[in-house]
Amino acid sequence: MTTPNVFTGANIAGGGKYSVKKLPEVTLAFWIMKVAATTLGETSGDLFAQTLKVGYFLTTVGLFLIFLVTLVVQLASKRYNPFFYWTVILSTSMAGTTMSDFMNRDASAEYLANGATSLGWGPQGMGLGYPAGAAILIAILIAIFIIWKFTGLTFAIRDIDTLRGEALFWSAILVSNTLGTSVGDFLSDSSGLGYGGGVALITGLLALLLALKYVSAVPNVLLFWLAFVLTRPFGATAGDLLTKPTVAGGLNLGTVGSSAVLLIVLLVLMSSARLREHRNSLQSTTGPDGRF
Repeated sequence: MTTPNVFTGANIAGGGKYSVKKLPEVTLAFWIMKVAATTLGETSGDLFAQTLKVGYFLTTVGLFLIFLVTLVVQLASKRYNPFFYWTVILSTSMAGTTMSDFMNRDASAEYLANGATSLGWGPQGMGLGYPAGAAILIAILIAIFIIWKFTGLTFAIRDIDTLRGEALFWSAILVSNTLGTSVGDFLSDSSGLGYGGGVALITGLLALLLALKYVSAVPNVLLFWLAFVLTRPFGATAGDLLTKPTVAGGLNLGTVGSSAVLLIVLLVLMSSARLREHRNSLQSTTGPDGRF
């Protein structure tokens, strides 16, 4: 079986074991929706944890439960449904945002603005710091991929056709989104690059991955996962750029307004993907003249 082109589309392996098609084609539209979902995840996570002052702990618990509900719906689905799939992506992005914040931050003035000494009920964060938090998440992600490798299941998402394969896929997605938040926050807050500089750096790295797509010696599956991880810090830094005050280098659009606009964009893209899937489904059950 040939390696699918994960940047421009892929063919699902024949003889699916438990589904016909559960995951999407990886096209330009896929990456646009991924960035929109991850940026919305960043602004929404900050909206609940910081703007509404629910806190990192309670927000993480709540969003993780939402992730589990959306995951059950996705796993129970018999075929690919854009609304189910992208809702899980969004829920992993939101949960990943507050999971990262809870791991890396604490109740110090460095992270809590306006002189606040606490943020919501419960533990105020583990205070590990971005490097330590990222190292832990990288280790967990590597462990998931090692387990995945030993199962003998494919890493190409369009060829995943088992429940175990999809469970591994979503585990990697949740951890990679949490890791991406840590990297994005580090670039924005601690690297000295600022929000705009962080976006520019990750954009350059994504452009490099796109160029490597044309190097035959570099596996497309590897490029996909690197790009998937990098689009999360892109969303994190882009979200910070939209929401943070102008004095801090942001555009000061706020978490509420930014989240609302991004949600509308994502819903429009999801609806478009749903219509496209419906047309493809009709074409697969009819002949070229439109007859069954």
